[in-house]
Amino acid sequence: VIVHDVNELTEKLFPIVEAMQKHFSAGSGTYYSDSIFFLSVAMHRIMPKEITQIIQVDLDLKFKTNIRDLFDEFDNFPEGAVIGIAREMQPVYRHTFWQYRRENPQTKVGDPPPDGLPGFNSGVLLLNLEAMRQSKLYNQLLEPSMVQKLTEKYHFKGHLGDQDFFTMVGMEHPELFHVLDCTWNRQLCTWWREHGYSDVFDQYFRCEGQVRIYHGNCNTPIPDD
Repeated sequence: VIVHDVNELTEKLFPIVEAMQKHFSAGSGTYYSDSIFFLSVAMHRIMPKEITQIIQVDLDLKFKTNIRDLFDEFDNFPEGAVIGIAREMQPVYRHTFWQYRRENPQTKVGDPPPDGLPGFNSGVLLLNLEAMRQSKLYNQLLEPSMVQKLTEKYHFKGHLGDQDFFTMVGMEHPELFHVLDCTWNRQLCTWWREHGYSDVFDQYFRCEGQVRIYHGNCNTPIPDD
């Protein structure tokens, strides 16, 4: 077991994510403590080289299967993919990308699965650190100028940290991601159902199959066994 000091990691990471914070943070300006919500985007730059793969998960999860089975998902990454992540199961990005969607009525950005691009949820992340280190494209996308360029293209302003970055990059470069089945991150939050999207909510929220990980996001109770 190796223990890593979060303060030390965020200190190393701060120069990388400082430029992202104005696009993907709730507050105005930059917050040092907020850096922890961006650790995943550049984990490959701060972890020792001998660590090649990491699973990063939120605290509000309940596992219904062995985490070893989740680790096996690394074997399913297609060529060029660097991160494994499940889709967002609420129309949050339908909302966030409203201006881009209005200007591009034929887009799949923000549309529900299976054919749309609903964005990602970072509650369960598979980070292939070695692939992240090797990917010229991914590392270019971490540059402040590239982040700025994409946020302008998509008129994007978020508040969910790394999840927003992965979602925006996924709209432009889906090949960088291995999409996990919804049963690996079965989100339970229904906030957007009551906030203007009841007509389309179930298209995003639907998840077939035996749940392997429950995610009690927005303080939603997780079912008992």
